[in-house]
Amino acid sequence: MSETAGVQVLGGAVERGDEILTAEALEFVAGLQRAFGGRRDELLERRAQRRAEAARNGRLDFLEETKHVREGDWQVAQPPADIADRRVEITGPTDRKMAINALNSGAKVWLADLEDANTPHWENVVGGQVNLYDLVRKQIELHTPEGKSYTLRDDVTHAVPLVRPRGWHFDEKHVLVDGEPVVAALVDFGLHFFHNAQELINRGSGPYFYLPKMESHLEARLWNDVFTHAQKELGVPHGSVRATVLIETYPAAFEMEEILYELRDHSAGLNAGRWDYLFSVIKTFRDSDQYILPDRNSVTMTAPFMRAYTELLVRTCHKRGAFAIGGMAAFIPTKDDSNAAAMEKVHADKKREAGDGFDGSWVAHPGLVPICFEEFDAVLGDKPNQIDRKREDVDVTADQLLAVSETPGEKTLDGLRGAVDVGVRYITSWLGGNGAAAIHNLMEDAATAEISRSQIWQWLHNDVTLSNGQQVTLDLVRETLADVEKSLRSETGFPTENLSQAVELFEQVAVADDFVDFLTLPAYAQID
Repeated sequence: MSETAGVQVLGGAVERGDEILTAEALEFVAGLQRAFGGRRDELLERRAQRRAEAARNGRLDFLEETKHVREGDWQVAQPPADIADRRVEITGPTDRKMAINALNSGAKVWLADLEDANTPHWENVVGGQVNLYDLVRKQIELHTPEGKSYTLRDDVTHAVPLVRPRGWHFDEKHVLVDGEPVVAALVDFGLHFFHNAQELINRGSGPYFYLPKMESHLEARLWNDVFTHAQKELGVPHGSVRATVLIETYPAAFEMEEILYELRDHSAGLNAGRWDYLFSVIKTFRDSDQYILPDRNSVTMTAPFMRAYTELLVRTCHKRGAFAIGGMAAFIPTKDDSNAAAMEKVHADKKREAGDGFDGSWVAHPGLVPICFEEFDAVLGDKPNQIDRKREDVDVTADQLLAVSETPGEKTLDGLRGAVDVGVRYITSWLGGNGAAAIHNLMEDAATAEISRSQIWQWLHNDVTLSNGQQVTLDLVRETLADVEKSLRSETGFPTENLSQAVELFEQVAVADDFVDFLTLPAYAQID
């Protein structure tokens, strides 16, 4: 444990951690916490109040008090040159091997994920910052005991990193300021900004970020104030920070313009974070039988409420001169043609996004980079983006965003079992330190487990009857959970070290009367 001016670091030693956790860096983070931690607490309380209000009203709507923003004439700042073209973005955690592979992938942008694809073991939190420090300076390499070497290629343009800190809801238990845990987002942002902002600017880039899980424009305003404070504190030019906001909560879908407006000096657009969006739809209206989704696999991007959400996102962004970035293709290519059908789905998905006006999209694996390029190149050609395509034909109403009941698909026993299976597999991986888990040829992050457990909670607490006539009961969920655990214990190669813990945790967050806001919070209490 070390202590600097009211800052206590409770985490253990991490290789090269002393280069990151310097007295000056910790003082900078402490300054952020003291300036903004209280407002963060108030905004989390406001989330709970708004959720209760939405549940009472049975709906969400655009805000009357910000109508002047939606009707105003304003634009976000022009994009910096090195991220003017974002047609292909790759995502992944900041471990060393994945960081090198992402930069070498040929993608334009790398979402360097300190959030949902990263288990926040202290070693991962600090180690991720070490890796960011090295890759910014182009000095990152890895040599494994097995004799494999990973280095940055000099024959490709390296993907530009956009760092995703943890959401506002998370605290970092290993760092205390004045005796209280620091807001994890401020740790993740603060350490990266302190060490790398000026270096990035010197290299012709800048400190760029992805901001997750926001629920309102007031939360965006808080981020904007953090950016302004940080730039001033370190003498970094105002507007150097650029942030893309993930619209991945139901309330945020009704405040897209306001979120862009709050961040307008620092905005790099919006992203359609579709898996977390589904989780948030369920979470927001979990007590209502008007918002019950069918099996996760049957909810596609062409469902009316999802179509409304993505169309509105493109329209909103381009109206304000901002990027609209599409959703994740999570498939993992195989060396043979065994998932050719899945690759065709990726083609169709990216073709639809490019055709709808998105400026780029996400893939989870380097093998999908060429597919994404192919579909966006076909629409963009030599243009870096299609922000000039205003989509003035789009006019989305609140009722269209809320039309969850129009989603085609059934609620099945296979869907229930699939949700338990994927949820338990993911939590097992997360507890073991890997937040980016390959499951059934898909690269999954925490959003997957959140959809799985929240859907079970919703079906259970709304007395849903499945397509085979069975009602979803506590006994049925527990019976399915026991069956999945037995199956995983007999599965060749499945790591069972954390399985009992994962099963117990999944049950807790899937069936308890009180709905836990994020499963990663009780899970975090169980790791170092």
